[in-house]
Amino acid sequence: MAYRLNPNTLDFPPVQYSDEDGLLAVGGDLSEERIKKAYNNGIFPWYSDYSPILWWSPNPRFVILPQNFKFSKSLRPILRKREFRVTINTAFERVIQHCKMNNRPNQHGTWITTEMQQAFINLHYEGFAHSIEVWRDDKLVGGLYGEIVGTCFFGESMFALENNASKVGFVVLIKNLLHYGFEMIDCQVFTEHLARFGADMIPRKDFIQRLEKGKEKPFDKAVFEKNFNDSVEFIFS
Repeated sequence: MAYRLNPNTLDFPPVQYSDEDGLLAVGGDLSEERIKKAYNNGIFPWYSDYSPILWWSPNPRFVILPQNFKFSKSLRPILRKREFRVTINTAFERVIQHCKMNNRPNQHGTWITTEMQQAFINLHYEGFAHSIEVWRDDKLVGGLYGEIVGTCFFGESMFALENNASKVGFVVLIKNLLHYGFEMIDCQVFTEHLARFGADMIPRKDFIQRLEKGKEKPFDKAVFEKNFNDSVEFIFS
């Protein structure tokens, strides 16, 4: 049985109390403070409309470790053709809206509820949530968003209006994260798409240890954005 959060505190139970599916707690709210505390402890919200807020910490956890990242050779000519332009944190609200509306096989509705959407927009303006945008000329054709804690990136969702658009954005992001010494990219739960990039399951104990190590190095948003923009030309060459 999941732990019911006390609305008067931001406390979460220890992650090892989650059930076999990874469900840890129910309730609480989506305040910026609660969400940031959750991610700092390896917990994330995931629920749908007409459901209470559910908080998860799966065991094992699906992540990309730096040494396991696989860069598809088929993407190299696409990058070199420069069909797309990639930016960071220039259209977060548009990216999360596209992710919310994105139709996925065997998925009815979306887990990005209106409440969740607004919460992460607020976190973006606080410098906690970030977006990668992929453009063809001036048209937004793909993107993704997630959160950064120290040197750990928590991927949330991506979308593509053209073939390979989200893959290009994802590769550019990962190459930046790995170049600047990120500890891991959290993918939360298994998908075949991310497995092709080298994502794999690791025990939750290892995940938490990597998260604690990643938190030792503070994240500087301004420096990261500058380095990201400076690197795009190199990655596309």
